[in-house]
Amino acid sequence: MSRTSNVELRPLEAADKDRVLGWRNAPDVRRFMYTDHVISPDEHGRWFAGLEGDQTRRYWIVEAGGQPVGLANLYDIDRRHQRSSWAYYLADPSVRGLGLGSFVEYWVLEHVFEELQLAKLWCEVLASNEPVWRLHQTFGFTLEARFRGHVVKEGAREDVLGLGILADEWRARRPAMAERLRAKGLEPPRL
Repeated sequence: MSRTSNVELRPLEAADKDRVLGWRNAPDVRRFMYTDHVISPDEHGRWFAGLEGDQTRRYWIVEAGGQPVGLANLYDIDRRHQRSSWAYYLADPSVRGLGLGSFVEYWVLEHVFEELQLAKLWCEVLASNEPVWRLHQTFGFTLEARFRGHVVKEGAREDVLGLGILADEWRARRPAMAERLRAKGLEPPRL
């Protein structure tokens, strides 16, 4: 767990189930997910139940000022190849633009490379979600792929960008990103 500058990432709990369903169905979140249908409680329940004991996935609730505001996760954790994919969202619009996305990104990078000792972190982002893929690039992620027409959103095909970062690239970038957080009034997390 990380607590600093009034921001915390804590493990997802059973009590978060309904909140996360609401977030997943919120238009501001759903428009950046691969699927854009409204998720039913049954579908969400199956997904949530599938997390129990799954060593390839980890989920955290992002809290600001003690209030849940978003979700971060690792998935496809592959110990053999020492890599994982990740995603996050800030569901509460009032916290966007305050540096919380940068805080979450820093925390996840530290967790992946220093705690889990993995060698690579990667993600897929809708090409239309420019603020997020640009943030990833700021943190040192490299554009590795453009998956043309990869998903259908609102009836139209959309490209997806694949970005990755290696452990040594993160360690070289870490000091600049720590300063970026401090400039936003956030202390870099220490796990």
